[in-house]
Amino acid sequence: MRAALLAAAAVLLPVPALADALIDNVQGITLDRDGRVVRFKALVMDKDGKVVRLVPVNEEPRKPTKKDPGPRYDWRADMKGKVLLPGFIDAHGHVEQLGFAAMSLDLSDTKSLDEAKARIAAYIAANPDRKWIIGRGWNQEVWGLGRFPTAADLDPISQGHAIWLERADGHAGWANGAAMREAGVTAATPTPAGGRIEKGAGGQPSGVFVDAATQLVDKVLPQPLPKERDAAFLAAQQVLLGYGVTAIADMGTTLDDWLSYRRMADIGALRIRVMSYARGVETASRVGGKGPTPWLYGDRLRMGGVKLYADGALGSRGAWLKAPYADAPGQSGLGFNTDAQLQNQMSRAAMDGFQIAVHAIGDRANQQVLDAIDALSDTYSGDRRWRIEHAQIVAPEDLPRFGRHGIVASMQPVHQTSDRTMAEARLGPQRLAGAYAWKSILATGAKLAFGSDTPVEKPDPWAGWAAAFTRQDADGQPYGGWRPEEALTREQAWWAYTGGAAYAGFAESRFGILAPGQRADFIIVDRDPLNASPTDLRKTVVEQTWIGGEKAWERKQTGQR
Repeated sequence: MRAALLAAAAVLLPVPALADALIDNVQGITLDRDGRVVRFKALVMDKDGKVVRLVPVNEEPRKPTKKDPGPRYDWRADMKGKVLLPGFIDAHGHVEQLGFAAMSLDLSDTKSLDEAKARIAAYIAANPDRKWIIGRGWNQEVWGLGRFPTAADLDPISQGHAIWLERADGHAGWANGAAMREAGVTAATPTPAGGRIEKGAGGQPSGVFVDAATQLVDKVLPQPLPKERDAAFLAAQQVLLGYGVTAIADMGTTLDDWLSYRRMADIGALRIRVMSYARGVETASRVGGKGPTPWLYGDRLRMGGVKLYADGALGSRGAWLKAPYADAPGQSGLGFNTDAQLQNQMSRAAMDGFQIAVHAIGDRANQQVLDAIDALSDTYSGDRRWRIEHAQIVAPEDLPRFGRHGIVASMQPVHQTSDRTMAEARLGPQRLAGAYAWKSILATGAKLAFGSDTPVEKPDPWAGWAAAFTRQDADGQPYGGWRPEEALTREQAWWAYTGGAAYAGFAESRFGILAPGQRADFIIVDRDPLNASPTDLRKTVVEQTWIGGEKAWERKQTGQR
């Protein structure tokens, strides 16, 4: 209670005599550390881009006198009554992949195989000099295809090009015949551990490669040049800022990704905050040496964790289940590691002080990660904040285990609205009790952090926020929400996208909310999100994005993101 009173008092401290900047005339809204709504009419910042004070709505202006002329500011910005909110934090995304997706063939909005083929053919016609046609975003479930696409679907439109197209979830790839020839894949090619090669007549590879099997083609792809990686980062940053995202947890940072972030930061082009989780222990060691890097560039970049994988994705039937898939009785998904292998990877990272973030979608994968945390927590004690990424399908008997050892469930609300019909088909109605179970996990005492998994989904926090408290998609379906007992309150969902996401990355002392001492990361929007209907919340327009007290992005024209 005393701590809460002190925190509340800090918000209402008297105006300092020599504050540096005033963001004035706003309808300011934030959450405090206890998840309570705080409203204010102005924000005072210092020269370091940190919040000094939030000016209460009911505070009367002080009359200047000779003895006390009142506060003096280096500059003042009049926001003309607009709504000011803390910037969103995307707790799980893939920054460079988002950028490359924005710069390559995008199939994410195609509704049928024929529409996808037409788009691929048009892209080939517009890029005749490219040996490889690379893209992403296809989803056979959206197409209603009832099967995976094949090389035979692509070959008639290939015109001699090798084609490699990543599935929407990033856990499968679709190749044409030329691509498989370049990769040397034949019927005799062994299936890699943790992967699957889809086969057709006579055992011939049909063109789709799942999880670890994608590496068979990935290894022969042309690698982006450093300048292309930098361009991808800048493209991704613009997209994120346009949605009001001021920080992101980059899950699976490669050494090349890290070098791109450093190059951009060295020239002052890194505006967004990146909490980096290395792709595997080796990358973390090469970047951080004996442990996490310090916060760099004014809290804009840090490698503090390691991203590991326990299984694949539900859509490609790579998620590791305790029982076979309802729509594929011969398959139970792909476990990427034995128990000993996973615990060894986690231990190697933990002994150097790195935070562990493990991808787990299926109920068997979640059980394996929970078992590993149980086994390692006595050895690696203290504030570890073990992260389970996605936690999509959890057996009801395993749900209470999320409340132990300070676990953070890093989840993506829009996956529920995108996946619900597919999840019903994959699992059957009897195994949905622990599916996308946000409220049940929160009730265990675990911490929630929300993100988008971009570019798997758009990095749109407004859509995710609306989904989290309605369990409905953009069309308001299903009526009443899908398994509505797992819906959160509007404020709980907002916290998971702000303070909760900062906590998940050990950043809560630096940014995540608007309070004295926090970085002044905020957005200016066109409506009050606490009073908007779910439909209107999804339509929120971000007009300005500020990071560290500096304007990082401003909408130039209608429709810009």
